[in-house]
Amino acid sequence: MNTQTAITTTIDIKPAVDMVINSLTSKHSRRAYERALNDFLTWWEVEGKPPLVKATVQHYKTEELEKLGLAPSTINLRISAIRKLASEAADNGFMPQEQANGISRIKGVKTSGVRSGNWLNRNQAQALLDAPSTSTLKGIRDRAILAVILGAGLRRSEVASLTFDKIQQREGRWVLIDIMGKGNRVRTVPLPSWVKVAIDEWAEVASLTGGNVFRPMNKGGKITGDHATSQLVYRVVDEYARELGYKDLAAHDLRRTFAKLAHKGGAGVDQIQLTLGHASLKTTERYLGVEQNLTDAPCDRLGLDLSGN
Repeated sequence: MNTQTAITTTIDIKPAVDMVINSLTSKHSRRAYERALNDFLTWWEVEGKPPLVKATVQHYKTEELEKLGLAPSTINLRISAIRKLASEAADNGFMPQEQANGISRIKGVKTSGVRSGNWLNRNQAQALLDAPSTSTLKGIRDRAILAVILGAGLRRSEVASLTFDKIQQREGRWVLIDIMGKGNRVRTVPLPSWVKVAIDEWAEVASLTGGNVFRPMNKGGKITGDHATSQLVYRVVDEYARELGYKDLAAHDLRRTFAKLAHKGGAGVDQIQLTLGHASLKTTERYLGVEQNLTDAPCDRLGLDLSGN
């Protein structure tokens, strides 16, 4: 065994994982990279910790990731995470620089076209909203979660972190105030009345008056914590999407559905941008001199309600 092989097979590479995660500013990126690296290191250990060189990572890419049938974007993200791991490992003395350089030259998978994303039409969105059973505590919670995404266009992380004190009245209507989005942009999000009803019903049956709106529950239907997670929101959307046969529907697709239905209902693009808090919000406001309309908001034009239960 040569010196480089000894280094890469005996050294603990895991401290470099923490360095990679801590170097990222986005919560979503940290979560995605952490999962990618943990999966890779699990595979690496099962394989007997072969030398961490280009050939090993290339083998992982072709024999593990590609054979699993993962999407090119998923494979490319995981390879990107491994490249960054090698770079951090080399910078901190866990790996020879030449080995890290070799890993950095591994190419991703070519993609054909750009995924436009999924969205639901009005009838499909209504069916999803009606899917949870309101005869159980979990069903009432899940309906409220779906209502907040479909009715207010929140990101799943924003749903998970939503607190009761954010729900206030402005200009004669209910809104979510000071919602912190990407890039630390703060916005006010109008709520349609049926979303407020869904939240109130959940709060009443769960006996909640403050703190986080949504809470985790065990299989017995009991609340087990004081705040939800983005993963919980993901699972809720996935559960009912699968039940209805909506293939590959993600929580972000419901945010996209909000925008589509609002626009088809006649809401202006500028108002939708304000509600969603997109990156171009400030530019749009300055260029058009737009002020958010809380009287006739995008969420009022969705055509959804709670009549199915």
